[in-house]
Amino acid sequence: MQSSRQSSGQRSVSESDDLSLTKLASLNEFEGSDNGLEGDGPGPSPKRSFSTFEVTRLLWMHRGVVLRGTLWTLAVFTIVAFLIPKKYTATTRLMPPDYGSNLQMSLALPALGDTASSGAVNGGGGSIMGLASQLLGLNTSGDLFMGVLQSTTVEDHLIHKFNLMDLYSTRYIEDARKVLEDRTDIKADHNSGIISIAVEDKSQERATAMAKSYVAELDLALASVNTSAAHRERVFIEGRIKEVKQELDATVKEFAAFSSQNAAIDVPEQAKAMVGAAAELQAQLIAAQSEVTGLQQIYTENNVRVKALKAHVAELQRQLNKFGGKDVDLTRDTSLAQTELYPSVRQLPLLGVRYLDLYRRTKVSEAVFEFLTKEFEIAKVQEAREIPTVQVLDIATVPTKKSSPHRLIIMLLGLFLGFVFSNVWVIGKTIWDDTQESDPRKILAFEIFYTVRARTWETRFSRRIRGALGRTAASLHLRKVPQPNQPTS
Repeated sequence: MQSSRQSSGQRSVSESDDLSLTKLASLNEFEGSDNGLEGDGPGPSPKRSFSTFEVTRLLWMHRGVVLRGTLWTLAVFTIVAFLIPKKYTATTRLMPPDYGSNLQMSLALPALGDTASSGAVNGGGGSIMGLASQLLGLNTSGDLFMGVLQSTTVEDHLIHKFNLMDLYSTRYIEDARKVLEDRTDIKADHNSGIISIAVEDKSQERATAMAKSYVAELDLALASVNTSAAHRERVFIEGRIKEVKQELDATVKEFAAFSSQNAAIDVPEQAKAMVGAAAELQAQLIAAQSEVTGLQQIYTENNVRVKALKAHVAELQRQLNKFGGKDVDLTRDTSLAQTELYPSVRQLPLLGVRYLDLYRRTKVSEAVFEFLTKEFEIAKVQEAREIPTVQVLDIATVPTKKSSPHRLIIMLLGLFLGFVFSNVWVIGKTIWDDTQESDPRKILAFEIFYTVRARTWETRFSRRIRGALGRTAASLHLRKVPQPNQPTS
């Protein structure tokens, strides 16, 4: 079965080729000799001249074909014009960068132009003004703004923000960038320096949002890539603040732990208070000892009052020894024991050295931190001054009028192309009909046509496709046609 189908397909192709060769052979029979004097067939007819009058008369004779072709083309272009979706353009305009700082220089340029124009001819001052404007760098920031707006960073942020890869049906982000660039027009006016950002999109709201997002992305990009001296100073101070803050926190914690462990709240004041308390205890001890000595002159050792005063003297002596740190070993007892409520007088100098050292470090860290904090705020203000500011002149609003397609222009273009193609068709068909069958160019055209037709339209695959389409159309037609009721038995 398969071999029979292959043989039938080969026969069909060969039959098509044979038909083409037969047609070409029949055409070659009419070919005469080169000089037109020999041979049985007629010689080549003289070439037809197409003057302006002949072309006009030919087109007038076939005016119906020209009119129909023109109208059909106009109808097709009209349908296409109304099928193309509407697009809207939202525009944002920015003031020239550094407008305030460069305003005085801009006002000084006319004086320069007037001075130069006195010796110039035909507006030489204008050229001097333009040259001075370029030398003074009035357009440098504007070019910077346009470069940042057209950068890959800004475009990628917009693509991810509005999901433009899915919207533009692109697989790679590079293709989405190209489409975005085609639909975005960023330009600066050479005279005023005003930068305009126009975004075209099918959605009015999305075009407006994208035009506004360009300004926001411009601000972020300028702030992130700022390399001014104030920016570097601000970054350095910010790093130093972090380091000093860590040192200050560690010193404060160590100072608090030392003060809590040794009950060293204020060592200088504590020393004054302890010296005064020790002197008072010493005075009480001397008074008690004197009173005991006097009572011993009157009473015996077993007297109650003598025993009570001796016990009082012993307690005063013990408290005085504890207060003064008589039993403290200075080589070992450098910190306060957990059972002690306050340090002794002998321990205060040792604790005072450590206390004052920690206190000094804490105060120094606090002073440095306070100073750096002030400098950091000043650097932030200075950095904000040095960053080129974006001043919006006209914020993007939702457009109400479409920007494209221009349907009238498309229709007029279709009318023109239809008229031109119809004329070309009439003239070309006339030339083709006037060409003899034996002309080598016509024979070559026929040969190409029949060969291509035999290899494409007349192949087995093409016939199967046409048959399948025919059967599908027939089945659809039968479904639409109502079937008559079958007779009942």
